Amino acid sequence: MLDSFKQAVCFAAQGATLGNLSIGRGVVDGRPTFVAIIENRITSGAIGKAECDKLASLFIVVAAQRAALVLFIDSAGARVSEGLPALGAFRRMFAAALKASVAGAPLSVVLGSNCYGGASMLAALCGRRYFNANTRLAMSGPSILAAAAGASALDEAFRAIAEVSIGTDGRTKLEGNVVFTGTLGFAAPISAVDTHLPLEARLVKAKLFAKGATDVVQRKDLGLLYANGYQLAEQDGMLFGTGTGTDANATAVVLGSIDRRPMSAARASQLVGRLLAMLQGEPPARLQMLFDCDAHSAALDDEKVMLSSYLVNLAQSLWLLREAGTRIETVVLNKLGGGIYVALAAASHEVNVIHGGEIQLLPGKAMAAILGESPVAKVEFADYLAADVAERELRIGML
Repeated sequence: MLDSFKQAVCFAAQGATLGNLSIGRGVVDGRPTFVAIIENRITSGAIGKAECDKLASLFIVVAAQRAALVLFIDSAGARVSEGLPALGAFRRMFAAALKASVAGAPLSVVLGSNCYGGASMLAALCGRRYFNANTRLAMSGPSILAAAAGASALDEAFRAIAEVSIGTDGRTKLEGNVVFTGTLGFAAPISAVDTHLPLEARLVKAKLFAKGATDVVQRKDLGLLYANGYQLAEQDGMLFGTGTGTDANATAVVLGSIDRRPMSAARASQLVGRLLAMLQGEPPARLQMLFDCDAHSAALDDEKVMLSSYLVNLAQSLWLLREAGTRIETVVLNKLGGGIYVALAAASHEVNVIHGGEIQLLPGKAMAAILGESPVAKVEFADYLAADVAERELRIGML
């Protein structure tokens, strides 16, 4: 598959291969094109700090020039064995990739056998995704999906059901996904607004879009965070309203999810709807994304609609608000991790952690499914700061 890709783009390497990453130039549809190859050379093609830093540099050039870029991805996602430094590097890289996509740089991707986690979010940024006959694309790999469903990853019945959802046959029924036949092209750039509408329709068709009652939210930690008052409500797990703290420019529009449930496609879509409404009016000066959410959902229903696309649409919408002049801050009330962390942190000016809060690559069970054990080392805020995972610790209610 990789050989066919290199031939299709007339790949000419520039510099040495770095881990699983090769960078070069090529030609697509007669157009000079940057090329990035993430292949399964080591650790299932996982993307570590070194690869992320090199990719970030490439995306910065692509954004500045609005140049065409085609990727080849065969990767399990971020290299979780590297811990927080890999997460911080992935945040920086995905921010550069976001900027390139919102700037209108033509992006396409050809997929190898596997594309999971953060790698699937990179793929979802691309206007056109080319699958081979055996591609599997998902935010969560089969072992994590099985664990979330209470099944064994070796269960043939479950594997068959999952394959229908995340394999090539299922994915190519969704817009933007096609089978690779040896030729490539680029889709016309599409805005976050235009992306949101078909994604929302996909949820309606899958009967995943619930509409619950709106409840007023009153919590002690919110009272400490917004010492000068707040008006917050919650619907279907989505938090919205305003809050006023004691610092400069204290009043902020607030969105988020604080009931500790994983971030589903439906929740991400609801958040996007609120963000796009802000863009259509007068964007707020300050937006705080308040979260207590272990990670993205590992439910098969969310993978059927391609959860990666919803997380990317959320990140792109936040980036558009950022470019419109809104200051974006993510606030971690208790826990935040996985793909929802990447989507929020990449688009944020800063990530703030309430004292005692935790940022994680993935929840313990998911880490155990990948590494065979859960991390047990205690993490201090200084570790987050050093890894570029967060900028500030908020010691609310403390002297």
